[in-house]
Amino acid sequence: MLITGASRGIGAATALLAAEAGYAVAVHYHRQEAAAAKVVSAIHGKGGRAVAIQADISRESDIVRLFSETDRLLGKLTSLVNNAGVLERQMRLEELDAARLQRLFTVNVIGQMLCAREAVRRMSVRHGGLGGTIVNVSSVAARTGAPGEYVDYAASKGAIDTLTVGLAREVAGEGIRVNAVRPGFIYTDIHATGGEPGRVDRLRDRIPMRRGGTAREVAEAILWLASEKSSYTSGTFLEVAGGR
Repeated sequence: MLITGASRGIGAATALLAAEAGYAVAVHYHRQEAAAAKVVSAIHGKGGRAVAIQADISRESDIVRLFSETDRLLGKLTSLVNNAGVLERQMRLEELDAARLQRLFTVNVIGQMLCAREAVRRMSVRHGGLGGTIVNVSSVAARTGAPGEYVDYAASKGAIDTLTVGLAREVAGEGIRVNAVRPGFIYTDIHATGGEPGRVDRLRDRIPMRRGGTAREVAEAILWLASEKSSYTSGTFLEVAGGR
């Protein structure tokens, strides 16, 4: 299993859970080398197999290298978790500039599409592969729109939802299942990146379950979609957002 953005948060939790499930794990990271090494060390400490691979998901050449290194170090790819994504400071749309939009959509949309491309090229029976799974990490923001805070981020996740449906139908007959999770109100440090570390606690009373979620809870959903337990499920979404 290759997990992009796996040095922290949901990606790291997914890497640890995947190793427990018996996957050899490619832990992708961009800048957080020490954090990625810590995830790999934790997996090794429990007898699992993992490697950390650096790549900039905004660069096509880096994405190609990421998958080639995964092939070389771990063998045949059976699952991709398209998790890498960026978020910028809370801002109304009227304040945005093109440079911010370019940064965000290059990683959150183009990067994820190129990662999916590389996975399909390896897993599709049309290309001599044995099939596999792709799990895209979307967001409940794709449904709510994140007004006044992250309309650009929400729009990028809406694109991922469309990618999930379209690609699932495109490769369903080629042995590949494509699904997505939509996390919401999860305790990770992405909220600090957006300028409000305590955002989940501020919004907690609006969540029907009256609490935020954990990265591990999202990872459990991802692993179910990646596994044979969801063998008749494709082109669908699993929301992990406390009932919101």
